[in-house]
Amino acid sequence: MSTTVKNKMARRYEEEFKRQAVELLLHSGKTQRQVARELDVSDYSLTLWKKAYLGHQKPAEIEGQMKSPEEMAKIIREQHKEIEYLKRQREILKKAMSILGEEPTNGMR
Repeated sequence: MSTTVKNKMARRYEEEFKRQAVELLLHSGKTQRQVARELDVSDYSLTLWKKAYLGHQKPAEIEGQMKSPEEMAKIIREQHKEIEYLKRQREILKKAMSILGEEPTNGMR
């Protein structure tokens, strides 16, 4: 076993670091694997931290219905995906509008 693996297994993280890691995961729109890689922690550790973090959160009312923290996290992930999709669509429309708005050259008639 290499020394980096031994060191990685022996690491202990502060509660504040774990909380910030989970909040980054929930609110960044990045995948768990991306966040884990950026923070140099294992996917498994991040999963455990997320379960513990969400377990301490209270249900909240969204659109007249009570939602668990897990359901709220799922809604956030879905909204991030939708936002990214809409951003891509907007960029496509911008490009199309700039192409359609150009004056035709003599060779195009």
